[in-house]
Amino acid sequence: MSVGDVDDQLTAAPAGTRRKRLSRRALYTRRFLRNRPAVAGLIIFGAIVGFSILGGLPARHSYLETDFLNLSSPPSADHWFGTNDAGNDLYAETVHGLQRSLIIALVVSTGTTVLSAVIGATAAYFGGAFERVVLGVIHFLMVVPTFLILALFSNHSGGSWIVIAVIMLLVNWFWPARVIWTLSLSIREREYVSASRYMGVPGLRIVVRHIIPNIGSLLIIQFTLGVVGAVISETGLSFIGFGVKPPDVSLGALIGSGADTVSSAPWLFYFPAAALTLLTVSMALVADGLRDAFDPQSAAGGRA
Repeated sequence: MSVGDVDDQLTAAPAGTRRKRLSRRALYTRRFLRNRPAVAGLIIFGAIVGFSILGGLPARHSYLETDFLNLSSPPSADHWFGTNDAGNDLYAETVHGLQRSLIIALVVSTGTTVLSAVIGATAAYFGGAFERVVLGVIHFLMVVPTFLILALFSNHSGGSWIVIAVIMLLVNWFWPARVIWTLSLSIREREYVSASRYMGVPGLRIVVRHIIPNIGSLLIIQFTLGVVGAVISETGLSFIGFGVKPPDVSLGALIGSGADTVSSAPWLFYFPAAALTLLTVSMALVADGLRDAFDPQSAAGGRA
């Protein structure tokens, strides 16, 4: 049988019997979409983001306004989530607090992912004294109680979310950098990395174009989990009074103030706590789905 005969048979074969080669992105997308909890988490997270952006449009009050005729009033037609003891509308505060917590989480997670990827991969590629110095700094920071550092510097930040985000970034990058350094040790020995080195390609370009893209799946999962970790860290700081402070609000600040009145005014605690729970659970489900989609040994995404 000639090659032409084989081509004719393939052309004449039914469309259902021929397999179309999937790209890597399409394969990961298909595996992710087959994970129902992950898809549900993505839908919930999208709804939360939409609520934080558009939820303030139908609000009748601003989070800065005070209604002295309704102090610690329960949910009503005028104040959908009720008011606090100062007369602030809890619905408007929840929308703004969710928006603020999301902004902090995205800034911290993005900065942590980029910084840890560059430092970890660069240390693994260049090795030598530079690698020993970087690892020494990482191992020293890993034994330092980071929460105390966060509380110390956040207490002098004046409640500015920008300062809090920068501090959280500076104390969170070294844990993922240690993991990235470990993975990059094997990637730097690959043939394409050696070929680029022999061709005279600069080291930083090799790190950016060859090493970091090959750990892209890890970085995506790290970014997703970083959002959850940043939200929890910011909530913990604000809960004990070291985070965002009035007139600005965050979910942690709302939960912290509502915890003191959970028996007398439970709505002040439950609405922000529900928003925080939905946010963290949805992102955790998305992270699990991404991990299973990128892992070829995982059966959670089915067979593509």
